[in-house]
Amino acid sequence: MILSASEIARRLELKQGAEKLVITPYLRECQQPASYDLRAASDLLLEQGTCMLVPTLEWVELPMDLAGTLRCRSSFGRRGVLLGAGFVDPGFRGQLTLCLTNMGTDIPLHKNDRIVQMILHEVRGGEHGYSGRYQDSIGAVEAK
Repeated sequence: MILSASEIARRLELKQGAEKLVITPYLRECQQPASYDLRAASDLLLEQGTCMLVPTLEWVELPMDLAGTLRCRSSFGRRGVLLGAGFVDPGFRGQLTLCLTNMGTDIPLHKNDRIVQMILHEVRGGEHGYSGRYQDSIGAVEAK
């Protein structure tokens, strides 16, 4: 099941508990009917023919019953931007590092530009959450 905007909002408003979702800073304009747009953390130039690691502005904490799929927003896809590595495991917390490849012309990215959509999916019966080396990531994190 994919979470709707109202279910995302409900989980964000919880004070605590197993279903609590965190997206900070949250911006209502980034909320879509069945996804949330994640933004660039800083200004940079995505040069033609390059692959760049770009951190999200948002700090994300997924509860154990949610996983996220990341998709490049169509406005960037239409300009030749491809997104690699687009899955967020249950239990992950931190800023997400986006792997963006530009097959078009140079594209300036500005802090707060909405780059990718995070689609949240229900996970049933999961026993283990993410505890890997990217937990609590801040900024663009290179491969470890």
